[in-house]
Amino acid sequence: MVSCLMPRLILSRVTQKKSISYCVSFQRYLYLDMHILIRKSIPPTLKALLFMLALFFACGCNNPDIGPYRAKVVYVYDGDTVKLDNGERVRYLGIDTPEMNYNKPPAEYLAVQAKEFNSRLVNGKNVRLEFDTVKRDKYNRLLAYVYVDGIFVNAKLVEAGYAKVYIIPPNIKHADDFLDVQRLSKREKRGIWGY
Repeated sequence: MVSCLMPRLILSRVTQKKSISYCVSFQRYLYLDMHILIRKSIPPTLKALLFMLALFFACGCNNPDIGPYRAKVVYVYDGDTVKLDNGERVRYLGIDTPEMNYNKPPAEYLAVQAKEFNSRLVNGKNVRLEFDTVKRDKYNRLLAYVYVDGIFVNAKLVEAGYAKVYIIPPNIKHADDFLDVQRLSKREKRGIWGY
């Protein structure tokens, strides 16, 4: 019976794409499996160990790195990086905007406009973050697809011509969508494609 718990557990951890509802149903299955185990005559120490193990894995479903979660944007660094109310910095996945060059001015072409556009979309608002395979970069920033009020922010920046598609495998979930939007933006000479 314990072995049948493990494949579901591993599937949840490996794909990292299951929703919170899957985690809730997973907890329910885990509880049912554990209940069946406990009903049989098992030594009390093993029951305690199994209970702790079940609790450990059930709590893991509340980890925001596993699935989408919401947070409020409190600061916009540039066109593709923001700070959340929990202190986390988020780098938008799949795109790259012109750099502000805070340490070595001047800013790149359209960097200020990209920052302002991003700020109008997300600053002071609750956003939903969606993760891909790799969740943090070498600077320990969260890597995410960002949504606000039904708008896919990453794609909106590309559509407006303030961002180029910048795909780094294995984070390729929306690569085709971004490339389609970028083709349209180039054709209509928006933003960075207009000079």
